[in-house]
Amino acid sequence: MRIAELVHTLAGIVLAEAKRPLVQSRLIKRLRVLHLPDFAAYANFISDPGNTSERLELISAVTTNVTSFFREQHHFETLTKIALPPLMAKAQAGARVRIWSAGCSSGEEPYSIAASLLSVSPDVQRYDVRILATDIDRTMIERTRRGVYPRDVALGMAPELARRLFAESKPGEPLHVSEKVKRLVTCNALNLQDSWPMKGPFDVIFCRNVVIYFDKPTQERLWQRFSDLLAPEGFLMIGHSERITGAALSEFRTEGMTTYRRR
Repeated sequence: MRIAELVHTLAGIVLAEAKRPLVQSRLIKRLRVLHLPDFAAYANFISDPGNTSERLELISAVTTNVTSFFREQHHFETLTKIALPPLMAKAQAGARVRIWSAGCSSGEEPYSIAASLLSVSPDVQRYDVRILATDIDRTMIERTRRGVYPRDVALGMAPELARRLFAESKPGEPLHVSEKVKRLVTCNALNLQDSWPMKGPFDVIFCRNVVIYFDKPTQERLWQRFSDLLAPEGFLMIGHSERITGAALSEFRTEGMTTYRRR
């Protein structure tokens, strides 16, 4: 399938043949918008170097954005109990602290990280502490910047966490991430296959359920790139179905479930 080859070239994502019906069902809307007769015509269209915006639409259509606040709670327990206390002590002494949410989807992950920071250090904004949120899908980045969510995202959330995350709102209105939380987060579109403009080092990197969509050589390159950008003793949080492989494995030790620490 030419479209699968193009997606792999553009984003490193592997679309197995079994996903053809799913991909076609998602792209049929784009064919209608562009008034194209079939998928072959669409493949020709996105192959044109001038159609950059449509290639972004393609990536948006084929990527899966499943997330929630404080998803995989064990990572946030490690963050608040092990990673953040010494990092905040360093920040209070004048050091910088940087956390990266790579593949942030619609923003639940970076805002959960920000709320965790505030739980450990309510005056965190006095210090040089920032969270970078990136995603290949510009639509997701815009949603993250807006920070507006349906009320049901808070179902089951501890009341103190909900109060820390969201501004006050009237019953029935959507929830807005509070300005105090949003100010900790910088959002940018980023294709993990491209060069990375940030220099690091990062103290914590979250990249969960993203690398699993790449082929093995691409995965191993990314693990190495994450290692290179982590500070010594920095944390890497990955998805429940992912494992670090390749040369980078020797540079990490495990620090709990799907949590690694740079040696």
